Amino acid sequence: MEADSLESLSARELHDRAVHYAVRHGDLGFLWDLLKAIPAAEAATGHGDETANDLSKISALLSDAMVSGEGRLGEALRPIYIDYLGKHPDA
Repeated sequence: MEADSLESLSARELHDRAVHYAVRHGDLGFLWDLLKAIPAAEAATGHGDETANDLSKISALLSDAMVSGEGRLGEALRPIYIDYLGKHPDA
């Protein structure tokens, strides 16, 4: 999918496509990068208190990854999804 087309998708759609593709293809590198990006994205959206908790609790990161396409967090992570999907046009 071309970058222009990706820009028109919602954060939720980007998340779903990127995560689904990564899971289907066993791309643990992308999933790990996503988990590492969530605390910074939460801080950027004004949820700094959650950032400290997430850094110390992997279960919180995994939980956040499941909903990381929603709301302000999803919007903060849009560039990551667009970059990943742009590299995988069959996603």
